[in-house]
Amino acid sequence: MNNSVANTGRLAWAALRMLLVLTVVTGVLYPLAVTGIAQGLFPDKANGSIVKVDGKEVGSELIGQTWDLPKRAASDSTTGDDEDEVARPDPKWFQPRPSNSGYDPLSTGSSQLGASDPTLTELVGDTRKAVAAFNGVTESEVPKDAVTGSASAIDPHISPEYAAIQTKRVARANGLSEQQVTKLVDDHTEGRTAGFLGEPHVNVLRLNLALRDLAAH
Repeated sequence: MNNSVANTGRLAWAALRMLLVLTVVTGVLYPLAVTGIAQGLFPDKANGSIVKVDGKEVGSELIGQTWDLPKRAASDSTTGDDEDEVARPDPKWFQPRPSNSGYDPLSTGSSQLGASDPTLTELVGDTRKAVAAFNGVTESEVPKDAVTGSASAIDPHISPEYAAIQTKRVARANGLSEQQVTKLVDDHTEGRTAGFLGEPHVNVLRLNLALRDLAAH
């Protein structure tokens, strides 16, 4: 009995020591080493790829955001009450693809609606009509990413095709020529990752910041 208790005690102490060692190595030393290497070699990416303008943070290259006009409350003439504030896309800016979460990074994920779900079909149809009207194009010209959100709901990119149907509207709203805005889109179109992964894409934040600079000059 005494030998059995002693053996059990030794095994328990060995297991505890292993737990302490692994906790220090994997829970403290390894994270510190990885963080130190990342901060030393890729400080911008390690800190979230934050974009700053005039010393002020304006967003992240990795997370999309809305580009709306200031919200306004519409008055209900029958009751005298104010309805919920309505967000409207600002015609001066390139607009991102739809987001199920309003581009909230704390609430990522798709709508979970299946491709044959009537709700999704109706939503896509309504969105296509709205996008076409907003940009002055036909519904057949509206690309898929203009009416469907990404799986994460925070995709910061749009397709060159979606950017292209927005150029005329953006140029007119900013007092620029369509050729100037088209060139801006071309300059900010990124190819496939490593030459074969994904599709060509445009970062909306970077594009809109460049647009702001072009319109200012």
